[in-house]
Amino acid sequence: MPAPYITISAEPSGSVSAKGASDDLSATLLKHAGFQQIEDWYGRRHRLATTTPQAERVAIASHAAEMLRAARYSVDLDPDLDTSRLTSPANPLGLYTAGAEVLRLTDQIRAAENGAGLAQAVDHLLHPEHGVLERLREALETAGEQITDLDDEAYALADRFGFAAEFVSAAQSELVGAGRELHRVNDSRQDHAGAQTQSPAPPDARNVALATSPAADRAKASSALGTPSPEVGTAVGAPQVTSPRTR
Repeated sequence: MPAPYITISAEPSGSVSAKGASDDLSATLLKHAGFQQIEDWYGRRHRLATTTPQAERVAIASHAAEMLRAARYSVDLDPDLDTSRLTSPANPLGLYTAGAEVLRLTDQIRAAENGAGLAQAVDHLLHPEHGVLERLREALETAGEQITDLDDEAYALADRFGFAAEFVSAAQSELVGAGRELHRVNDSRQDHAGAQTQSPAPPDARNVALATSPAADRAKASSALGTPSPEVGTAVGAPQVTSPRTR
């Protein structure tokens, strides 16, 4: 007996539908995964609402496919909803491609070997027009504006996104000019190391010629103290002649 067949696919409207087998077991598994069951003149169907976030749609669809396959159903899962295909060494975060790019940038920053390399990597964060911080600030600001357009009553939530955008802008202001300073990182240490490796200059010949000999130093010291120098002999006086005593 062939295995029951179920297709889980993304529809143009943005919803996700599960069609095919309509027995109670498959319905239970789909509802357990997070699908909503619909019964109308088309029969029993299961779908996800169009408002379901993309990451959640993928997670629910993949989980449903795993459970159905474990129950020996044949499942045709849309590749865009398959987490095993979305997550790969080239794209380790699956749908979160922006986060994956920042993660790679973080690895480049960590691998920098000098100030110039570090500045080049950090420039992707700090560039005033195309850097990550500017794109993040713009995205947060746009999200707040979109919330206001969709629901006037959600102004408090929109303000929170606006405040977050201002925090990012403050971070940008704090780091103005940091890229130029990064180029000088490690330069002073290299200069100091180079100075230590230089050999001392040879003594000046004139200074050597003018240096006082140790013997002369000892003679000067003896003269200053009033003691004869051991190299100078002592003078010998004439012998005294005693006259004979007279009676």
